[in-house]
Amino acid sequence: MRDMVSDETLALAAAGGDREAFSRLLARVYDRVFGLAFRLTGSRAEAEDLTQDLCAALPGKLQGFDGRSRLTTWLYRVVVNAAHDRRRRAASHAKAAEGWGDVELARRAEDAEARAQLGWLAEAMQALPEDLRETLVLVLEPLTHAEVARIQGLSEGTVSWRMSEIRRRLKALKEAEE
Repeated sequence: MRDMVSDETLALAAAGGDREAFSRLLARVYDRVFGLAFRLTGSRAEAEDLTQDLCAALPGKLQGFDGRSRLTTWLYRVVVNAAHDRRRRAASHAKAAEGWGDVELARRAEDAEARAQLGWLAEAMQALPEDLRETLVLVLEPLTHAEVARIQGLSEGTVSWRMSEIRRRLKALKEAEE
């Protein structure tokens, strides 16, 4: 049975240095962080690395949590930002590695094989532009359009438009396959 202390209370206590509160909080949020990281990256290995990095950095990041919003809303923003940073670093490394030929081709082949093992939706999500994919992942959490808007720094109308655009694109992908 889940104890009666809220995630927000645990986060504030952990930010103050309470190790037990941090341990309890991490046990509660780890699966959600990993799940979101997996849907954002499309790769189990990338999601595991991202989640591990976030968990290691979380004690310091909790200093920025003020308790005015739900912890999950704040935490999803942290995960989305970390995924952005990781993609930027990967793009920089890929550009630097362009001259490596066979090594880069092998890495890309492994990535393609891993993506091929995902279900249709996960594969289709990778075909979406980054901004639409992030919106879809957050809506599938499930978060309301208002919560997604706050996390992404958008208006609620923009989130609704993005979901409409996502449905249109996924439908077109499905029809093209048939």
